[in-house]
Amino acid sequence: MGESKFVFLAFLLCSVLQRVYSHGDQPLSKVAVHKATVSLLDLAYIKASPSVLGLQGQTAEWVTVEYSSPIPSIDDWIGVFSPANFSASTCPKENHRVYPPLLCSAPIKFQYATYSNPQYKVTGKGLLKFQLINQRSDFSFALFSGGLSNPELVAVSDKIAFANPNAPVYPRLALGKLWNEMTVTWTSGYGTSDAEPFVQWGPQGGDHIHSPAGTLTFTRDSMCGAPARTVGWRDPGYIHTSYLKGLWPNRIYEYKIGHKLNNGTYIWSESYQFRAAPFPGQKSLQRVVIFGDMGKDEVDGSNEYNNFQRGSINTTQQLIQDIENIDLVFHIGDISYANGYLSQWDQFTAQVEPIASTVPYMIASGNHERDWPGTGSFYENMDSGGECGVLAETMFYVPASNRAKFWYSIDYGMFHFCVADTEHDWREGTEQYKFIEHCLASVDRQKQPWLIFLAHRVLGYSSCICYAEEGAFAEPMGRESLQKLWQKYKVDIAIYGHVHNYERTCPIYQNICTNEEKHHYKGTLNGTIHIVAGGGGASLSTFTSLKTKWSIFKDYDYGFVKLTAFDHSNLLFEYKKSRDGKVYDSFKISRDYRDILACTMDSCPSITMAS
Repeated sequence: MGESKFVFLAFLLCSVLQRVYSHGDQPLSKVAVHKATVSLLDLAYIKASPSVLGLQGQTAEWVTVEYSSPIPSIDDWIGVFSPANFSASTCPKENHRVYPPLLCSAPIKFQYATYSNPQYKVTGKGLLKFQLINQRSDFSFALFSGGLSNPELVAVSDKIAFANPNAPVYPRLALGKLWNEMTVTWTSGYGTSDAEPFVQWGPQGGDHIHSPAGTLTFTRDSMCGAPARTVGWRDPGYIHTSYLKGLWPNRIYEYKIGHKLNNGTYIWSESYQFRAAPFPGQKSLQRVVIFGDMGKDEVDGSNEYNNFQRGSINTTQQLIQDIENIDLVFHIGDISYANGYLSQWDQFTAQVEPIASTVPYMIASGNHERDWPGTGSFYENMDSGGECGVLAETMFYVPASNRAKFWYSIDYGMFHFCVADTEHDWREGTEQYKFIEHCLASVDRQKQPWLIFLAHRVLGYSSCICYAEEGAFAEPMGRESLQKLWQKYKVDIAIYGHVHNYERTCPIYQNICTNEEKHHYKGTLNGTIHIVAGGGGASLSTFTSLKTKWSIFKDYDYGFVKLTAFDHSNLLFEYKKSRDGKVYDSFKISRDYRDILACTMDSCPSITMAS
């Protein structure tokens, strides 16, 4: 067997094992939309109230749903549809010979009729509460029998809607391409022919100005396959981004997003605040939270399947509670797990709004955002559900030179971050490899001593059973291509997602621990500490039973990591569990600039007679 075939089989095996050991399918994919039939019953009904939401400008509200069926079953379920008209009349026909199905779109969420109603099978009556968010359209509720696999429509509610479904919602901050630039991205139902989008902003207590925003959207044709192109499609509305420039370091700014309608009236969001980034190299307290694979969850308990993302809400809530002690967030891939069901991106941006509207929320590309056969992704799988990167690249801003190539660098005070895109080839000789080397080589370590490498898939070390059975304890060819760069440029910490647990290695180079200390590193590390922080929310990944000398700490639980730079010589690393926010693993690095300059194995040029 040739080497290329071996590598392909290794990739394939790892992908299959990760599906087995990590999580189940997207919950909405369990609804067999194409099999739906109509069985309306005269005595069945479903009612929703209130009929108008967001009268006080709220972007989320609870709705009470009452329902009844004369022939109840434990398989009966409630589907929430948006737009409210989900009948065949709204389905696009593939051609004149093919009739569309009864349903042409999946529900945006669902729940079983017996949920919190254990007597439903006897009484045929039930009551549920759903939380709805403003998603640019109206809603209806439908009662189905036949389970998720053979849905039969029994009853449909009247429509309900937000008072202004087009309102600007869910702002998300991101650092710009310059250190003193902040971007604000949000979603609305207003196109450029309807209104002018902008941000009103200024220093706290000072004068405010208006900065215009650019507007993007995309169509069904932008999707690469099903379900994103079929039952998972939902109009994304319009995504706006404004660039707030010339910020003073560490100053607090106020902002709110707005639209000036053609008739001269203004539509406003609520007011928000953010703190501008420190100057590159500036000494100040700087706190960065990093995690991967969080996804979204529903506070009303809907869409639950196979404990798909049970830790997501806990992680989100911990960050919200501690937001005053966070300056910057990195979500390193597997963002919403929409997997081609586009409504879930709105759900995700609503979930993280209290975080993303306050501190920069930077993302990296993961397999569930990008991968699709024949689209240039490094892995030829279908993990994105047909999104092929379009949603992540549009819904969130990143300071990449080309958003389709999701690699970029960030300067934040004493930190320098190099963010890789593991869904594109990173091996030596590629465009991305050249970027990574330039990113690592270009930092001034006297001013920015803390050099951090971020990526979605594990390019370093992991004890996940997937990687152990594959044999490399990482992505095939991962560290083989990059470890000489990490060592040459003395990367302090490399952090990954993809594997849904937490793990920390010793400082390591070429599979050998270069420092025996475990909690307080002083002086030269002589290698890079590798961290798996993929326990943001998706179902947990199992560790191998094999023992490795380089693994210092493992945790089969949900959590996130936090880096705190106190000054140019002292860094604190903490791993916190999502369930309680307490620290369960930590270490410190204390050193001087001369320790960074010191030569270690393969980090300095060889001395020759000429030198």
